Amino acid sequence: MPSFTDDFKVVLFDYVGSGLSDAAAFDRTRYSTLRGYAQDVIEIIEELNLHSVHFVGHSVSSMIGALAAIEQPEYFASLTMIGPSPCYINSGDYKGGMERGDVEDLLESLESNHVAWSATMAPVIMGNPETPELADELQASFCRMNPFLANHFARVTFLSDNRSDLVKVRTNTLIVQCRKDAIAGTSVGEYVHKCLPTSEFVMIDATGHCPHMSAPKEVVKALQNFLHEKPFPLLA
Repeated sequence: MPSFTDDFKVVLFDYVGSGLSDAAAFDRTRYSTLRGYAQDVIEIIEELNLHSVHFVGHSVSSMIGALAAIEQPEYFASLTMIGPSPCYINSGDYKGGMERGDVEDLLESLESNHVAWSATMAPVIMGNPETPELADELQASFCRMNPFLANHFARVTFLSDNRSDLVKVRTNTLIVQCRKDAIAGTSVGEYVHKCLPTSEFVMIDATGHCPHMSAPKEVVKALQNFLHEKPFPLLA
């Protein structure tokens, strides 16, 4: 965030169920798909009267931003997708990274023991064994989440298939891909790039699914280059 506050108004928020969000705002019907979370993004933009928004999303948040931009394209100047995946399940020629049975096993493990799941998955997701403190930070973040809402969000995330939505995105998009990512591999990032006619694909020298934590300088550089190479208006 500090790398962008000189030129942009930076707005951070927590999705329902994480961080300092109000758990009482959760509604099972609204959040039965990612569109409920996308509607939250739109409402934040409207509440704060933001214009020419550069949305930066990581992982599933990339798809949430895309859905918001499809719904209200006039609100967005650009999208940045860090490790995006429109579908985590293999399907025909599409390789999302996991078989359906593997996803079901993962979700069952999360639902049966949230803490143990967090301890097991955090190092896999982070993918940087030489810096275990990063996995510890991610694990702590997982454990702070309301278990019920974490389980719900994980189920919506891993069972969603937004591949058909990608062709509807008309917003300039930066796709930031790690050279090795166990959750959203290179083929997934390249698939998203192929589906988005106005996208730019950048492979950074980083591993794991959370380069904003493990390789922040590379992510900042890619994002700064993207934002300043085009005549995007600065946020007012």
